[in-house]
Amino acid sequence: MDISIVIPLLNEEESLPELATWIYKVMESHNFTYEIIFVDDGSTDKSWAVIEQLCKDNSNVHGVRFQRNYGKSAALNIGFERVQGDVVITMDADLQDSPDEIPGLFYLIKEKGYDLVSGWKRVRYDSKIAKNIPSKFFNWTTRRISKIKLHDFNCGLKAYQNNVVKSIEVYGEMHRYIPVIAKWAGFGNIGEKEVKHQKRKFGTTKFGWNRFINGYLDLISISFVSKFGKRPMHFFGLFGTFAFLLGFVITIWLIIEKLRYMSTGVSAYRQVTDQPLFYLALLAMIFGLMLFLAGFLGEMISRGSVDRNKYIIREQTK
Repeated sequence: MDISIVIPLLNEEESLPELATWIYKVMESHNFTYEIIFVDDGSTDKSWAVIEQLCKDNSNVHGVRFQRNYGKSAALNIGFERVQGDVVITMDADLQDSPDEIPGLFYLIKEKGYDLVSGWKRVRYDSKIAKNIPSKFFNWTTRRISKIKLHDFNCGLKAYQNNVVKSIEVYGEMHRYIPVIAKWAGFGNIGEKEVKHQKRKFGTTKFGWNRFINGYLDLISISFVSKFGKRPMHFFGLFGTFAFLLGFVITIWLIIEKLRYMSTGVSAYRQVTDQPLFYLALLAMIFGLMLFLAGFLGEMISRGSVDRNKYIIREQTK
């Protein structure tokens, strides 16, 4: 199979028929063998009924329906588990991503050998204050931290080699950072393609201002997890050992100073426990020990975690 298209959605009943027809037209005009996987992320409208009808009309269409809303990352992860195509395309269901871009993305993966190609919406039809300006700042920060030269990390329109999506795990709200996850998984050949952005035709956006706050928290989280997720002791143990040794050295120095003054017969020197520096040293040793124990517990937890990506699927098409 040439292409698998994964489309996460939430309350997009009006967009789905037009989107499906558009994709069929593109696939047939380029003679692609394909499948479309719609992942209904707990819609409360008639989206699932529309998906069921699309599945009946076209055997290349498949659907998965969550019991409740888990988020876009969960929907993508479930879709990635099911794809069979050599090239995997992800796109949003709101008609703002153009299916006409699929052949170009497919070419970059198959002929140019990219592991991942991310869309870049140079011209956007979203609110400048609510989306465009915050998005530019978000992308600038992510570029600086990840060292990946992409203009639009959060673009829903992306293409992947099949082995990339089978090798990465997307959870929480990490869909914004799939290129970062892929790079740290060893897939560093990441490209970019300028794509056309469509005006929203139906409904309203499902993302609010909290996505920017969550986005930066997720960036910190993914940076830590990618570097230390399999070896948390390397992070906590390092700082814990440093803090403990700092406190220990200060304590030894205070004791030596006390003994030196006692040997000279000076009786006015304060007791070691009377000095604020002693309590700072004690605090540093306790803090270091706690960090060390946190690293040890993190190491044990990371070795035994198996339930990170379990979601309740209400129903799915055959």
